[in-house]
Amino acid sequence: MSKAIHIAQVGGPEQLKLVDVTVGEPGAGEIRIRHKAVGLNFIDVYHRTGLYPLELPHGLGMEGSGVVEAVGEGVTHLKAGDRAAYASAPPGSYSEARVMPAKNVCKLPDAIDFDTGAAMMLKGLTVQYLLKRTLPQAGLQAGDPVLFHAAAGGVGLIACQWAKALGYQLIGTAGSDEKCALAKANGAAHVINYAKEDFEARVKEITGGKGVKVVYDSVGKDTWDKSLNCLAPFGLMASFGNASGPVAPFAPGVLGAKGSIYVTRQTLFTHIATREVNQQMADDLFEVVGSGKVKIHIDQRYPLAEAAQAHRDLEARKTTGCTILTV
Repeated sequence: MSKAIHIAQVGGPEQLKLVDVTVGEPGAGEIRIRHKAVGLNFIDVYHRTGLYPLELPHGLGMEGSGVVEAVGEGVTHLKAGDRAAYASAPPGSYSEARVMPAKNVCKLPDAIDFDTGAAMMLKGLTVQYLLKRTLPQAGLQAGDPVLFHAAAGGVGLIACQWAKALGYQLIGTAGSDEKCALAKANGAAHVINYAKEDFEARVKEITGGKGVKVVYDSVGKDTWDKSLNCLAPFGLMASFGNASGPVAPFAPGVLGAKGSIYVTRQTLFTHIATREVNQQMADDLFEVVGSGKVKIHIDQRYPLAEAAQAHRDLEARKTTGCTILTV
């Protein structure tokens, strides 16, 4: 048996219930893992509210770390006793233990502790595919400015540091002076408090009116229109989340009028669809974290049983950096 957080219907944080579940043996291509820590991400909110539908009842959580207890037939990259971490579908990491597909589970280097492993996989792999695989048509060169929204969140703080390591001038937005200071301390070249400043006007000022080659946007509805206006001709609008709500439909002709710009909607799980690519991306993440160029900031910890409060704080934008649930 295992304690786990499940939802029986969509709705608010009150739908998160601690239940007992039976954890069986792994089948072909699966492992059983006993968690040490679990990561909290905004996609968990989307699942809870039904924006990303699940067949109910269902567990939540896409990220965790722990020790492999058993492996199923055909699993060769892991064995019982291995320290491991993952970002993986289907949801279910809010649990003491689970059986899950082995494909996206990676050995966790000894130098990285379990809390860091749980906090970094989904967010760190997201930054990896954004900065390394989701690029404007002419690519990015050292010195190029890029606009990154929600720069003080878990993904954002990793992006600030990784972008600096790559030589980019990251312009980060956040909703308070304190969050802006945090992004700046983690490598953002410029910060904009969107609660006080018009970020479009400020980006134009910073770039001398040229705009940026790429905008990385997990906010969605509230930042969309002005973000498009921040792009240089042939620039790329890279949407990867909807924290403020889904973007409204728009006419493709707008993209031509704004400078023949590109729009893409990215998801991590397209990038990590094969074990080989998932491992390559994870190795890149492990290297940059292991080198000290990127530090994983765990600013909030909640017991598994208090997952509902963690969701409330996340949605109220009370959190910074990464949040984990302790098991």
